[in-house]
Amino acid sequence: MRGGPGGRPPGRRDPRRPGAGRALSRPPARPTAVRPPDLFAERLLAVLSGQRPVHWMLRHTAGQAYDELVWLAERSPLRARSGSRPVVRDLGYFVTADGAVEAFARIGAGERLRAMAFRLERFPDLRWRCTAVELGGPSLRPPTN
Repeated sequence: MRGGPGGRPPGRRDPRRPGAGRALSRPPARPTAVRPPDLFAERLLAVLSGQRPVHWMLRHTAGQAYDELVWLAERSPLRARSGSRPVVRDLGYFVTADGAVEAFARIGAGERLRAMAFRLERFPDLRWRCTAVELGGPSLRPPTN
């Protein structure tokens, strides 16, 4: 038999066996549900700041929203300048009807603050999709057909 008395490794004076007397850990926390406006604000910001390609949002958009997003992303309106990465500073939304949400977000990058508005609709497959997106300022509105 190796070790000291009781099977302990040489030099170990603690009489407890490995694993004995460990504190009980808490059960894993439940993941909190992420609200669709929060999720889409982050997704839209990733595309409009150049962190993700536009086609990343293809399955998350419907109607003319994808075309609006392409038009906006080409202009890189939220691309980081001088090392400050844009973040969602504030988010608000209003449930307009069952399965429709109008949301706005304040996007900050350093001292600069921009506004973003978007509409989400829940489709029959129970997935949320962005159906409209706009950024503040007259030069950032896509032309209407």
